[in-house]
Amino acid sequence: MAQTIYEKYGGFSAISRVVMTFYELALESDQIGDYFADVDMARLIDHQTKFISSLLGGPASFSDERLEAVHRALAITHDDFDEMGALLKDALEQHGLSEPDVRATLAAIESKRNVIVQRDAA
Repeated sequence: MAQTIYEKYGGFSAISRVVMTFYELALESDQIGDYFADVDMARLIDHQTKFISSLLGGPASFSDERLEAVHRALAITHDDFDEMGALLKDALEQHGLSEPDVRATLAAIESKRNVIVQRDAA
């Protein structure tokens, strides 16, 4: 059985470190930093770690309906989503993921664009 990206890099704790780095970058971002004002960051990091873990072969799972419901009120644009992807790429590289694994991770995130981005966003 092939090893998943989740398993290859050490599972939940390794993904959690990547997510923490991602949010450090996101909070500094002029594009998306405001989304996280007044957010319980510890809770968000836990949820995001489970979400990314699920995309990389980890044990959690999230339905598209749940993802859409969680993001609906945020009015996330395609530009915001692109910024998130760029910052996640930086975080993944900082934690030593190989280029193919970074691409695979970003492709997994990209596959959720249509449920995360606001439907009428440009």
